Amino acid sequence: MSGGYDAAGIRTPHKAGRLLVEASREPGRFDSLFVDCPFVCSDGGEYLMTYVGFDGAGYQTALSRSRDLVTWSPGEVILARDPGHPYRRYNAALTSIVRDNLLASAGQVTWVDGRAIGTYHAYPESGMEVGAAVIGFCVSDDLRTWKDTGSVLRPQDGGAWERGGLYKSWLLRHDGLYYCFYNAKNRTYDGWREQIGYAVSADLEHWERPEPGPVVPHGGPGEFDERFASDPCVLRDGDWWVMFYFGLSFDGHARESYAVSRDLRTWRKSGEILIDVGPPGSTDDTYAHKPALVSHDGRPHHFYTAVRRCEPFQVGGHPLVERRGISMARG
Repeated sequence: MSGGYDAAGIRTPHKAGRLLVEASREPGRFDSLFVDCPFVCSDGGEYLMTYVGFDGAGYQTALSRSRDLVTWSPGEVILARDPGHPYRRYNAALTSIVRDNLLASAGQVTWVDGRAIGTYHAYPESGMEVGAAVIGFCVSDDLRTWKDTGSVLRPQDGGAWERGGLYKSWLLRHDGLYYCFYNAKNRTYDGWREQIGYAVSADLEHWERPEPGPVVPHGGPGEFDERFASDPCVLRDGDWWVMFYFGLSFDGHARESYAVSRDLRTWRKSGEILIDVGPPGSTDDTYAHKPALVSHDGRPHHFYTAVRRCEPFQVGGHPLVERRGISMARG
């Protein structure tokens, strides 16, 4: 229980125990090195997953399809980097699409005037998350081709806690407003902290940060989220809003937890670990993080990025010491 919220319906103890979506290991492909950041929704009676692939230069976003949430089609790139774009020259990481907010739903895409609305983040330089990223917004009439809309959230327009750059964003629509939740880092790049805040807009153009600081801060010494409280996924469960997020501690592991709110503005962290790392050698022995949830047959399905340490290997001249892909746990 967290302030009266009963978490029984969000617990997902049954892990798939394997990667459902993983890197191609094919040099030159968008997903040659790893895949990351799942977002799951549905449309037209099938489940959809967006995820990002990394090829050494930066992120690009793919779309995959499934009938059962277990077997996924090969990813089709839907948001590629664009050398002529002011922000997406090297990275194009679409991380959520406005969908049915209910946790107990299949996450049907919300079509607004015939368009789906998404949010992405992009880093300004080539490489692995190099430079201070911005958050942008985009629209599509077919979920395959996206164009920019609205304005951009920039780290320099926020508080000191987010001046180091913005990360993965979650966009939802409620009572005529758009809420964009995101994690951000401070300027201390050596051992930096990440925390979660949000911005609100009626039109995707004019954004306000209602709070000067994070609404879900990192934890205290020794807590599971002592270093990072990151990657929000915000859904409605009865009278409560539930924010699934991951915490990173100084033991080197990332784990999934949640916070709750009545009004989308004031949040209470539960401290409960929903998905922990697995034993050595398992697919998620290092990180179990970056949540995305939908329900199927009355059960929550919690997708996350699973990371396992491994012996060094190379793909196309890029050295790797981990295997990173997308797994799932269900209720």
